[in-house]
Amino acid sequence: MSVGPNICEDRGIVRQQSELRRILLERVRVGSSGLEPGASVYEVELKFSLASSMIEPRLVALSARFREAVDQVDRYFSHPCRDFSKTDEALRLRKVGGHVAITWKGPRIDTATKTRREIELDLLPLPSTTSGAGGSGAVTIQQWTELLESLGFRRVLEVAKRRRPVRVTWQGTEVEVALDSVAGLGEFVELEILAQQGEVPLAMACLESLARELGCHSPERRSYLELLLQASVAR
Repeated sequence: MSVGPNICEDRGIVRQQSELRRILLERVRVGSSGLEPGASVYEVELKFSLASSMIEPRLVALSARFREAVDQVDRYFSHPCRDFSKTDEALRLRKVGGHVAITWKGPRIDTATKTRREIELDLLPLPSTTSGAGGSGAVTIQQWTELLESLGFRRVLEVAKRRRPVRVTWQGTEVEVALDSVAGLGEFVELEILAQQGEVPLAMACLESLARELGCHSPERRSYLELLLQASVAR
């Protein structure tokens, strides 16, 4: 007896879901971070140009957990010895309130998503000597900017956005959803999973499935930085 294509597809989805659940349980065993210490971390991401009002009802239907919106400032830098636009890398300082982190993003590893290796380090807050806007976060990002510029790095652009983080469980794994309003660009939706190298294909499949469920089509592979730089050239 032959097996129809729909049945084969369903069985494939079931296998993917089972493997994702196995990985999730293994992450719980390893530790609260969900990733093995010292392992390379990949940011598996799909982004869509879409108003949050179009997707929020579908997230609610999936019992998503919404958190308070936050203001983020991302300050990007160029390297003194290599062209990040050619190597497809990025170096960023991100400020969220009093918290600052430095992030390196490696080149994208596929042509469909924004999946790339990522290293992110939280920076110790520096004490603020004034009561100005931004508090210690403003002091920390400025001091680190001065350090990087002293080493030959140069500021390229700042990306300012208001982000509402959302978390939803899909196919047995936790997916981070970001509802973004980006200054100069408009509204976007990001779907993200942090994965180890061997988990990347499964994470991609999970995000693509969730995107279909949410009605998201035509992913945007360019970063906010790239979109803003292209917009400034076009003006």
